[in-house]
Amino acid sequence: MSDFIKTQNSFADGEVSPEFFARDNLNGLARLENMDITPGGGLTRRDGLSSVSTLPSNARLVPFSVDDTHNYLLILMDYSMRIYAPGQESTYLLITPWKLSDLAQVQYAQRFGTMIFVHSDYPPQVLRKTGSGFELVEFAFSRNDTDMSLRMPFMRFDDSDGIKITITTNASGPNTATLTTDADFWTSDCIDGRLQILGKQWTITQYISPRVVYAYVNGGYDLPDEPVSEWYESAFSKRRGWPRSITFHQDRLVFGGTRSWPGGLWLSQVGRHNNFDSGTGLDDEAISITLLSQTRQQICTLVSSDNLQILTNAGEWAISSKPLTPSSVDIKQHTSVGSVSARYLPCQKIEGATAFISATRTDIRELSLDALGENYNARDLCPQAKHLMCDPVDISYNERAHRLYVVMSDGQMATLNQNSSLGISGWARYTTHGKFTSVATIDNETYVVVLRGDEYCLEKFSADTTLDAGEYSFAYTAVALPLRVSGHNARLARVRKVSVRVLNTKTLYINGMRVVFPNEIYGQSSPGYSGDVSVNILGKRRNSITSPWEISSNEQLPTTILSVCTYGYYTV
Repeated sequence: MSDFIKTQNSFADGEVSPEFFARDNLNGLARLENMDITPGGGLTRRDGLSSVSTLPSNARLVPFSVDDTHNYLLILMDYSMRIYAPGQESTYLLITPWKLSDLAQVQYAQRFGTMIFVHSDYPPQVLRKTGSGFELVEFAFSRNDTDMSLRMPFMRFDDSDGIKITITTNASGPNTATLTTDADFWTSDCIDGRLQILGKQWTITQYISPRVVYAYVNGGYDLPDEPVSEWYESAFSKRRGWPRSITFHQDRLVFGGTRSWPGGLWLSQVGRHNNFDSGTGLDDEAISITLLSQTRQQICTLVSSDNLQILTNAGEWAISSKPLTPSSVDIKQHTSVGSVSARYLPCQKIEGATAFISATRTDIRELSLDALGENYNARDLCPQAKHLMCDPVDISYNERAHRLYVVMSDGQMATLNQNSSLGISGWARYTTHGKFTSVATIDNETYVVVLRGDEYCLEKFSADTTLDAGEYSFAYTAVALPLRVSGHNARLARVRKVSVRVLNTKTLYINGMRVVFPNEIYGQSSPGYSGDVSVNILGKRRNSITSPWEISSNEQLPTTILSVCTYGYYTV
């Protein structure tokens, strides 16, 4: 048997899954719960949760920053939206069109004091800050001054190819006509839909049968001598679906994907975000694109970064044109990871890269350009912690804390402490008395919705509290990786002593044994004990897969660990 001294002075890799327990090059842990990784690579007890308010139901949180002094938290619930201003008790209530089960697919994009929401089953909605209040109205395309037609995109859908329309007059009123197709085509969902026929814009007013509808046109029209084969439908409608994703890029409003055209991309005119008229193809006019590849492309998310990033269910695309004009669209697929399509998990900007959850829901990828700035790669941010990825349902990044929060469907939360300049990229898990359901960060403050018993609560992570919701305690745990010494697995080890260097600490248990601190450190004015503490294990036997030490506490007091040193002897 040989003596050993094993010191771990960095925990920068966080919790790793068991298949990495034999790696010598990891500064990781077998378990890390309710602790964060400090900038120096140490560990500290996570912040507690302070109560903000109770909620009538589950909710989805959305940040809304109007300017440096006006930041709001949007609380989306069943057919309603509460607007909360941090630090104020009152909230502003608006009625919304989305039921609770729709909220997972609601996407949004903000420009100044305006936020636009999209969902494939609903017309886009526009939230505006109006003086001391707010308003939510339906998105309106701008109108042509000459005939009042809408400046919206039109296209030919696959199922309308080859269908001809016969136009005849009817007695419904002036400027109306009967549109008859030569095959079953119309449905009741076509009502209020728009068509482009004979250079004019028609609005369907009445459904008669699968082959007959009535339509209205602004201004007169001439009856064609024969059925019309060149006609187009509006890209967005109740029948075809509404935009699924949205962003602003190069002063254009960008819509992506609908139910009937999942790979479609529509960009407004420059500076005129309600105008999608392609006109004659001038540089500032609207653009329509369809993603083409050998596999079906459902646009899941749009991100405006150095380029326009288009994340689909099958891969990651980018438009690198600068400026982006109808005649210069440089678009290509860079990677083939794919994104989650069943719900909206907003991409997060981390250190200049775009972090997104993969289609498998087991990866969080970082989309970034290579050194030449020409091609994107999608680096995995959790290669050693796949076991923590359990069906993500929400995500948010706190830039000040350098921390990514990922809420899982089981109510736990995985957190990534990421600081590349300091070599830190480690995962931990958060638990609480209840279940996390949503997370958002506004003005560097992170808020969560928590289900406690049968009540949903809005709460905020706060360094000023050691409890959750003012009454619930939580324990923290840090468990070492199995012992490896001199590059070997220890078949049998006897741990004699574990020494821990702490900073401003008031509670610590090592392998279940409480560390005794000087009484004076428990005063309110004392930050805690800083220095080395240790416990004698008295030669406890450990096999090759058992962790040599476990640090924990369920006392609601601060703890910061800088390093851990283990003393003993082993047999290889």
